[in-house]
Amino acid sequence: MQQQLDTWIRDVIRWAGYIPNRDLSGWVLLTIAVLGGVIVDVIVTQVLSFVAKRRTYQTLQILKTHLRWAFWIFVPSLFFLLATNIQSARFLRRHPVADKTAEILFLVTATWLAVKALKVGELLLIRHYDTANDINLSQRKFVTQVRFIRRIAVFIILLVGGSLLLISFQGSRKVGLSVLTSAGVVSVLIGFAAQKTLANLLAGIQIAFNQQIRLDDAVVVEKEWGRIEEINLTNVIVRLWDRRRLILPITYFVETPFENWTRNEASIIGSAFFYLDYTVPVDRIRAKAREIAENDPLWNGDSFAVQVTDTQPTCLVLRILVSASDAPSAFDLRCHMREHLIAFIRDEYPQTLPQTRLLLAEELRPKEIE
Repeated sequence: MQQQLDTWIRDVIRWAGYIPNRDLSGWVLLTIAVLGGVIVDVIVTQVLSFVAKRRTYQTLQILKTHLRWAFWIFVPSLFFLLATNIQSARFLRRHPVADKTAEILFLVTATWLAVKALKVGELLLIRHYDTANDINLSQRKFVTQVRFIRRIAVFIILLVGGSLLLISFQGSRKVGLSVLTSAGVVSVLIGFAAQKTLANLLAGIQIAFNQQIRLDDAVVVEKEWGRIEEINLTNVIVRLWDRRRLILPITYFVETPFENWTRNEASIIGSAFFYLDYTVPVDRIRAKAREIAENDPLWNGDSFAVQVTDTQPTCLVLRILVSASDAPSAFDLRCHMREHLIAFIRDEYPQTLPQTRLLLAEELRPKEIE
């Protein structure tokens, strides 16, 4: 087998026009290996492109978007590593620089490919899940867990890849080995805890499985309303209603009270307050409010109430409660209710709008002296 391999290599080198000396032939083999990897990349790409033209596959599109460049660099690096490990004392000579370059290149590209492959796996798992709809609570829960587990796996892969890269260098081999041993891991975790990273990591695990928050949950934090946009290992990004981004440490959602409007369900009750004169006919306002709610598609029919909740020296307070399927719908429904009721009161009962009364006592005329 070894003789056949030597003969094949000699034939290839002679065909290329090189003299098979011990130094030159090794570099020619490495060059051929890299070219072979590129050829494999081209073949695989062309086959997938041909399949994609005949029929559209979402999986192929995801692979093309996230895995293409990592795969293109990984395959030649793999062939390069295999070529450096071919030993033939009678024909090839090992090159230390090429060996070390191949080892480092393979570790880097393999780590990159593994990270991208995890991203592709995540997208394939959640591609049929709709997280934009508040009603899909179980789907948003699954997506949150998948993304957090993927981030944990990426962290572990980068840790192992970095450790193996350190091991490949003679001067830093002890450091790489210590990271992979239990004592090294404990020391690393202690260092993270000193920087509150371990606390954030544990908080993230708690959130991923206890589900205090999920992706696209509607929350009120720091007196701001927004939606959970990202849950990372150390922080949470909240997309506020005006498109600003509020970045909070992940421990905030474990240690600080906050409002989650979509924790168990997305349905919510909205309120609208009216300050009207005491002469307002509450029954007529209640009937009109019911009519407005029934004609509005945003009202889900669960809750409705019109009540006088307070009396003040100059007016009474009329509260209208209406329910909607989610927080944005409830906000719009409250606005519609205010607009229509104000127009109704203005046209039908303008005298019941807030008024300030001023009653002047008539001056007593002095009695005429007879």
